[in-house]
Amino acid sequence: MSTKKSNSGHTDPMADREARKYEHPVPSREAIMAFLEAAEEPLSYRRLAAGLDVDGERDETAFSRRLRAMERDGQLLKNRRGRYGLAQKMELIAGTITAHQDGFGFLIPDAGGQDLFIGAREMRKVFHGDRVMGRLLEIDHRGRQVGVIVDVLERRHSTIVGRYFFEDRMGFVVPEDKRMNQDLFIPEGDEGQAKSGQMVVAEITRQPTARAQALGRVTEILGDHMAPGMEIEVALRQFELPHVWPDAVEAEASRFTETVPEQAKQGRVDLRKIPLVTIDGEDARDFDDAVYCEPDGKGWRLLVAIADVSAYVKPESALDTEAYKRGTSVYFPNRVIPMLPEVLSNGLCSLNPDVDRLCMVCDMRITSAGKIKSFDFLEAVMRSHARLTYNEVAAILVDGDPQLRKKREALLPQLENLYDLFRALHKVRAKRGSIELEIPETYIIYDDNGRIDRIVPRQRNDAHRIIEECMLAANICAAEYLAKNKMPVPYRIHEPPQEEKLANLREFLFELGLSLRGRDNPKPKDFAAVIKDAEGRPDTRLIHTVMLRSMSQAVYSPDQVGHFALAYDRYTHFTSPIRRYPDLMVHRAIKAVLAGRKTAKRYALEHREQLAGQAEHCSMTSRRADEAGWEVVKWLKTEYMQDKVGEEYAGVINGVANFGIFVELTEIYVEGLVHITSLGNDYYQYDPVKHRLTGERTNEVLRLGDPVHVKVVRVDLDEARIDFELVGHEQVRRQKKGGADGYGKRGKGEKAGSSKNRGNKSSKKGPGKRTDSKPAKKKTSRGKSKSKGRSKGSR
Repeated sequence: MSTKKSNSGHTDPMADREARKYEHPVPSREAIMAFLEAAEEPLSYRRLAAGLDVDGERDETAFSRRLRAMERDGQLLKNRRGRYGLAQKMELIAGTITAHQDGFGFLIPDAGGQDLFIGAREMRKVFHGDRVMGRLLEIDHRGRQVGVIVDVLERRHSTIVGRYFFEDRMGFVVPEDKRMNQDLFIPEGDEGQAKSGQMVVAEITRQPTARAQALGRVTEILGDHMAPGMEIEVALRQFELPHVWPDAVEAEASRFTETVPEQAKQGRVDLRKIPLVTIDGEDARDFDDAVYCEPDGKGWRLLVAIADVSAYVKPESALDTEAYKRGTSVYFPNRVIPMLPEVLSNGLCSLNPDVDRLCMVCDMRITSAGKIKSFDFLEAVMRSHARLTYNEVAAILVDGDPQLRKKREALLPQLENLYDLFRALHKVRAKRGSIELEIPETYIIYDDNGRIDRIVPRQRNDAHRIIEECMLAANICAAEYLAKNKMPVPYRIHEPPQEEKLANLREFLFELGLSLRGRDNPKPKDFAAVIKDAEGRPDTRLIHTVMLRSMSQAVYSPDQVGHFALAYDRYTHFTSPIRRYPDLMVHRAIKAVLAGRKTAKRYALEHREQLAGQAEHCSMTSRRADEAGWEVVKWLKTEYMQDKVGEEYAGVINGVANFGIFVELTEIYVEGLVHITSLGNDYYQYDPVKHRLTGERTNEVLRLGDPVHVKVVRVDLDEARIDFELVGHEQVRRQKKGGADGYGKRGKGEKAGSSKNRGNKSSKKGPGKRTDSKPAKKKTSRGKSKSKGRSKGSR
């Protein structure tokens, strides 16, 4: 590595890198930080530029941009005298603000470590999600590190979605996101045609400061807040989900035909005569995977064919830019926001039956013991021989339905082979110690008028599990193939639980007479052993829930650190390029390897440096899609309960906080809050490790997983909140405070299979929100309590 020495004698150790990346390179970040470190004091722009030999208008412009970027990233701070200094030398902390609906917040440091508590007064300067530079002020009487905001590095929000009000000759928007704990004031004339009470989108024209509130202007009127479908329109904007196709994308998409051009099929392996089939849900519209299995010696040959999206979506095209921006398809009840236009997602890329389709194939040889012996990747053309559903395949293979078996007679041999292969693969999975947690998920069934008819659990059967095992096999082959060829790709990683969560989990399990083996470094098989020990217990669901909450969140990363829950050393996503951008990246990397060593080497050089940022972006879009979906479902469930006030239901405690318990109704899978103030004449102590509230006087215990009977007392659609109260309080299990007797003797909880993403069994839920006090109604600046529209409840 060569270095460049300035006239002042300062050396830039990254000169080669900068020269490769830019036609007109400027001093690297490393050089700037080293120069400031040596100076031992903040420097003006002129002194900094002169010392690093920055000269000329073009170089000065680029240098100024680099300094601003370093400020945004928290490496530098520009003080009030206009001088640049190193943030770390000023004992400043760069991080992101997480706001609480009660006005306070936390600064989450970029570099990790303990969060800083930010009081309500300081929080007036920022909105939730803003990146700031903070400083530790003191340790308060509660042992919290209290901080102050020194500077705002980056504003997270340029718009706010919420409900517009006009009162006392003043307009303001109450944000839909309850973490946005300031109203946005709308000056007279900037409300457009908005009427008081309507849902709107407002542009922030002045960000909040210590002395002035945020101002904005209405840019879009969504409509009446109770209009059908409004919950999705709000979620799209609240979570900033791209949902309108740019003109350039529409233009590119319009060039595709309904059928695959003959020229595109040339040079590919022809698999059209092999009876590949798709197996999906009844309501699926995009089919991105097909499977085929046949005997191979003492084992099987498994073909997993995946839609070849990369054949149509080229790098740096408008389609590719928009797909990356979206990151994933977003699934709402009754509506999908696809990652790709329908001409591709439901057309050319969808493996519809009886039409030619381009595909990428993982061709695997698997032993009778379920071990993958060898594999190859192919660019192929295929023709799906049938569109099967999970229920149909389960009826054929598990129930032996004679009519369906006769109808699918030609496909029976390969379906039976798939079932035999699944059993072998699943045995290997169990032996490996893969963690299989059963957490029920639900879906909504609508009536003819578009209203919720009922909420039912998703039932998993062996057909779901067959496809899951096939997708897992293809994903790990892709990871192995790309790692062997040293290709930069976004691995799907799931790190082991954090030390503190492990300690809490061990203590919780000890109370139940269970133990997590593995000492300070438990393996997946140790978690799997706990799951096996819990089988048949009435508190099985409780144990699964707490174990899930102890897990880390799965993310995309350039580093192959493994997938803890699946017990794989390396893992990636290959099987859903229609709806996940990381899968498309993996396909491109595989094609680069297939094209030869020179192409692979060039691909690796071009993509290695930008991969970390891409992986982080894809992780964000995946979380964003999940959160938006949960928010919409929560609001719809609240709407469903509007006419059920006064009715009583059986339920299970599925969350415990210092302000009450959350109860999920057993029959209809709706969650509500029993606030601590409704629990009677007693003081309740909250134990976050044992997930319980204990009455000081009565010794009454309310614990995660306990069955309870509740009455619906309040449904607030504006707050998306349902309030319950316990019925027959004497029915609640009592025990001596601090004792272990009685654990595991509760009524049997609901147990159901969970609908898992194919090839991904990671935890979906992140850590719970910080809570310092019971929820309070949000106040406007004039102290009046205002309805906030549909927004998150106190959880």
